[in-house]
Amino acid sequence: MRVLALLLLAASPALADDAGLLKCRTLKDASARLACYDALPVPATPPKAAVAPAAAAPQAQPAPSTTPEQFGLERKQAFTQLEAVDSTIPGRFEGWGPNENIRLANGQVWQVVDDSKGFHSIDNPKVRVRRGALGAFYLEIEGTNRSPRVRRLQ
Repeated sequence: MRVLALLLLAASPALADDAGLLKCRTLKDASARLACYDALPVPATPPKAAVAPAAAAPQAQPAPSTTPEQFGLERKQAFTQLEAVDSTIPGRFEGWGPNENIRLANGQVWQVVDDSKGFHSIDNPKVRVRRGALGAFYLEIEGTNRSPRVRRLQ
């Protein structure tokens, strides 16, 4: 059995290197262990598993681009990120309060998730939902300088 192991070690440089690494790992003295690692032969060519032909290398696939319909659903789906989406709130808008749902003209529904309140009476206001820090979204409403934090429901 020992002869078979020696033949395998002699026939395969990768196995010989593994045996040498295992031998070095058993040394307790740090300087002796370093000297053992330094003394290991380095093959002239890397093992075949480490060499991948350039043609076979996996190509990075570009992520699908985000459309306004997908904005705010990134946590559910992988898309590149838009910075904002513009729309309007159809009809008369009187303001917002905590947990209120706001339906936009583009069909998206956003819920106010902070404790802010705003009273703002306007017809068909233009709005922008913009991306904030740490995955937050803010609803900017025409005619007011306040932006409630929102989460997309639909």
